[in-house]
Amino acid sequence: MKKQIMINDDKVKHVQKSIVSFKFKLFLLFKLPMGFLCGMRVKELNNESCQVTVPYKWLNKNPFRSTFWAVLGMAAEMNGAALLLQYTQGQTPSISTYPVTCEAEFIKKATDVTTFTCHDGLMVREKVKEAMETGEGIRLETVMNGLNQNGDLICKFKFIWSIKSRTRT
Repeated sequence: MKKQIMINDDKVKHVQKSIVSFKFKLFLLFKLPMGFLCGMRVKELNNESCQVTVPYKWLNKNPFRSTFWAVLGMAAEMNGAALLLQYTQGQTPSISTYPVTCEAEFIKKATDVTTFTCHDGLMVREKVKEAMETGEGIRLETVMNGLNQNGDLICKFKFIWSIKSRTRT
């Protein structure tokens, strides 16, 4: 019989507030400097979804006058990572996470601000809870759509994440 584990919602709210604050920009500067330099920002993070933006600018461009695919990928990954982070940061038992697979489809040139949105937050929460309860490794899939300022679909990313409780309780 698996033990019922609760995710600490106070910690989730604290992480949500921290990620959309100035403090997170400092985190990017020191821990993910390319994210900071390219102008990536977490605009919104809640229990259900995350929204990350990245601008088209000189540092982010490719020779084809659009945002470099790797910059788009970094912003897309941050989308799923923020959803995971809000449910794993400071929880007991601690959770190990990492992206296993990334798939991308590019539909249109990214020539202005690209906004990525992922609506997989509730599924992420359930998978993290399952990993904490069972102590087993879990794989989960997050899907992000990147839209331009006109609302046109620019690209789609899919990440498969591995999550595992570091210790059983």
